[in-house]
Amino acid sequence: MKADIEAAKKDGGAKQAAPEKPADAKKAEAAPAAAAPMAKAASDESILKLFPEGSYEKIPHDGMRKTIAKRLVEAKQTVPHFYLTLDCEIDALLALRKQLNDASPMVKTDAGDKPAYKLSVNDMIIKAHALALKAVPMANASWTEGGMLIHKHADVGVAVSIEGGLITPIIRRAEEKTLSTISNEMKDLARRARSRKLKPDEYQGGTSAVSNLGMFGIKDFSAVINPPHATILAVGSGDQRAVVKAGAVTVATVMTVTLSTDHRAVDGVLGAELIAAFKNFIENPMSMLV
Repeated sequence: MKADIEAAKKDGGAKQAAPEKPADAKKAEAAPAAAAPMAKAASDESILKLFPEGSYEKIPHDGMRKTIAKRLVEAKQTVPHFYLTLDCEIDALLALRKQLNDASPMVKTDAGDKPAYKLSVNDMIIKAHALALKAVPMANASWTEGGMLIHKHADVGVAVSIEGGLITPIIRRAEEKTLSTISNEMKDLARRARSRKLKPDEYQGGTSAVSNLGMFGIKDFSAVINPPHATILAVGSGDQRAVVKAGAVTVATVMTVTLSTDHRAVDGVLGAELIAAFKNFIENPMSMLV
């Protein structure tokens, strides 16, 4: 602009610009920054120095714990996690569960007569999540670099704690199965998971997962996605809480759930649709029976 030219004249003329550095020199300067390694975790030696000798017991990692650690680090480093939380009222679900369990027929076994099924709240959560994935099919997805996988069935993994780690057996085509079938299948999978007798196809793959810590009194938490899943549902405890209905305060049994999503595959709106569908099935449990 003219004002810049006039100002330059007063200062005795424009200063000569520094000569442009050769491209090779630029690359040489940029190289150290580009090649700088990521911060490494503290070494065993540096950690052990922090504690007096004899004040701890060091338990070597087994193969399962190493695999779990590796997959968790990969998941958090490579999957852009996004979280959605809401509350579900479960009084109707608890009443239906009691009604169905009371109506369970007795069957003869080697150990004597026992109910044909005994539904847990978690069984109904698995069913509700599977039906929600069916109702919002674009959320039943897996991200790959070459394209999005939209799954035709809801294969729901369920986190089971076992000695030395965690495993996620899968209820295949859960949206098609009755609550009693899911319940009996889940009990069998959990029993064989704890005795390390699961087949690889019984815990590998799946399209989503459920992690329930409600039985430990945990109100809410955020679970880590297990690739190739794009979602995982973290379920807290069902507690009696004060809620407002029609302008009046009343008491309801409320369960907080948090949906973790891979934002590449399931963005905010799609995740909100999925968790809203889940809430609808949980709060209207009779819809899971038709």
